[in-house]
Amino acid sequence: MRVPPTRSGRLFPLAVLSLLALLAVGCQREPTPETSTPIASREAPVAAEDRDEHSYAEPDKVVIADLALDLDLDFETRTLAGTATYTLEWKDDGAGELVLDTRDLAIERVEGETDGAWQPLQHALDPADERFGSRLVISTPERNARVRVAYRTSPNASGLQWLEPSMTAGGELPFMFSQSQAIHARSWVPLQDSPSVRYTYGATVRSRPDVMVLMSADNDPDAVRDGEYRFSMPQKIPSYLMAIAAGDLVFKPISTRSGVWAEPATVDAAVEEFADTEEMIVTAERLYGPYRWERYDLLILPPSFPYGGMENPRLSFITPTVIVGDKSLVSLIAHELAHSWSGNLVTNASWKDMWLNEGFTSYVENRIVEALYGREVADMEYVIARDGLQKALADTPAQLQVLAVRPGDARDPDDTFGAVAYDKGAWFLQFLEERFGRDTLDAFLRGYFDAFAFQSISTATFVEHLEAELLPKKPDAVTKAEIEEWLYAPGIPASAPMALSPRLGLVDSARLAWLGSAQLPPQAMTADWTTQEWIHFLEGMPDTLTLEQMSQLDTAYGFTGTSNGELAMRWYPLAVRSGYAIAFEPMNEFLQRIGRRKLIMPVYEALATTEEGLALARSALRLARPGYHPITTASAEKALDEASPPPGSRVTPAAPAEPDIPETGADGRTGTDPDAPPAETPTPAG
Repeated sequence: MRVPPTRSGRLFPLAVLSLLALLAVGCQREPTPETSTPIASREAPVAAEDRDEHSYAEPDKVVIADLALDLDLDFETRTLAGTATYTLEWKDDGAGELVLDTRDLAIERVEGETDGAWQPLQHALDPADERFGSRLVISTPERNARVRVAYRTSPNASGLQWLEPSMTAGGELPFMFSQSQAIHARSWVPLQDSPSVRYTYGATVRSRPDVMVLMSADNDPDAVRDGEYRFSMPQKIPSYLMAIAAGDLVFKPISTRSGVWAEPATVDAAVEEFADTEEMIVTAERLYGPYRWERYDLLILPPSFPYGGMENPRLSFITPTVIVGDKSLVSLIAHELAHSWSGNLVTNASWKDMWLNEGFTSYVENRIVEALYGREVADMEYVIARDGLQKALADTPAQLQVLAVRPGDARDPDDTFGAVAYDKGAWFLQFLEERFGRDTLDAFLRGYFDAFAFQSISTATFVEHLEAELLPKKPDAVTKAEIEEWLYAPGIPASAPMALSPRLGLVDSARLAWLGSAQLPPQAMTADWTTQEWIHFLEGMPDTLTLEQMSQLDTAYGFTGTSNGELAMRWYPLAVRSGYAIAFEPMNEFLQRIGRRKLIMPVYEALATTEEGLALARSALRLARPGYHPITTASAEKALDEASPPPGSRVTPAAPAEPDIPETGADGRTGTDPDAPPAETPTPAG
């Protein structure tokens, strides 16, 4: 996710998914199966140490080894309909049921194959839980090797977005895409929707002949639009990495194994922006071993995509908000690519071990950025990430400040998509790097990716591997107590290594001087500021400024109406808190145009602190809703529904508070998703 989100970087910062629960949207239909029998039900998955508490599946009894999809993609009804055929591996000789996760699916029939013939199977669909959907229980007394489910999705499936032509870059053809992480795959395929279950898959998808259909599989760069598309994913993946998209998509190569799928109006700019992708792949291979997924292509989605990026294997989904013309945000690609090793290749077995995906990926991303763009940039990244983590911890419950979250502490799996998993996880690996040396840690990580390739593991399994393969290399480097504190204690351990950024320190000095004297830093200084420096400049401001101060900054730097989402997501909340009404109309347009949660949620949250602002936020959401992904809509609705502004409160100017200047300087990524930043000021590409 993510991300996602997907956090996914920037040319720099790793931002953080806000800790907002994603609610399922759409009608909760409970279709009656053609043939059913009373089967015991439960309202929600049961937490246990040895199972995924966010899935109804019972992989200790039976697992899906292969999935074959045969689907019709219908833009008119906004549905996918067809069959899912499972090749099963039975693990328990006494098992007689296949339990699948679903959310708002119409189950039309269920069949099992016996001696080459398909026969109806008894099945039952439980009432829906708001987070986890409905348990589908299929009676399989003969323990069939193959089972087939015919089904139809809801037009409001939480994992699918259907866009009218007017919401696309070309404006002529409709667009559809999926977002399966964390537990949204169950809204478009009945599955064992747990990262602990990995399977191969194939698919046949039929659609209107004027759109191109793609999946997280073997997309052919030379494919033609003919209305029927076939896909194969020979490597085993978990359900959250299943993805599908359809629209006016064309392909242009970056290298022999990488390229860009995008709408015709976007593809050239995307190819130019992401021209360093092949060099990133080579860099990651040099560090951590071969890329094992054959192709690495990018799909540029419309701006309604709720995350910065999603690491779907072979086809990363990417937001267009990072295409700014100067390559300043391409570390987003480094992050999604890094998932090809950490996350896609070696996967967390459940979402309570999310740090095994995102912490490792954030560390690997930073190493790619350092190799391509220099240590100074990488260190600035670390400072920004860690300052943001420290700020996020202030609003994070203690039980969610640990890397290895206990069962039951994350009711919604999206509770684990935050700064802790991303930045504390990466910080822990940098701690190991400092204690053991970079060469030793690199060798350990490469061996780790080899040892657990195409497997899903828990924190306990990682610790066993750490104790066997790394700790003996230098027995006195760390203590068991230090490892346990990093993994199981809240907060940041005292052993955490520090990073310094002189460049961000100069930004702090410039901001402090302006707050004290009203003298803006000289143009010769700010002309060379990077994205991170501008973000840091805004992040370090007091909660409110005077109208004179806001006007002075806006006149000098043009923050109102900026096309840079990273600056907009910081400037508009400051404008709301300061009562800077000039920014409100462009802010509203920004909320209508962008659906990326990281960029818009801070604006909604700032508006929701007063009654007047809450009314403005609800009006903006009502207008923006048709262009938002269900995940984005759910997050915004939740934030506004839970808001409790003081009666009669209005957006009014306030006197500035005393500035809080951090010693090392960082931008603080509180309340953002794990993806990251746009910028208007070019950043050095090397």
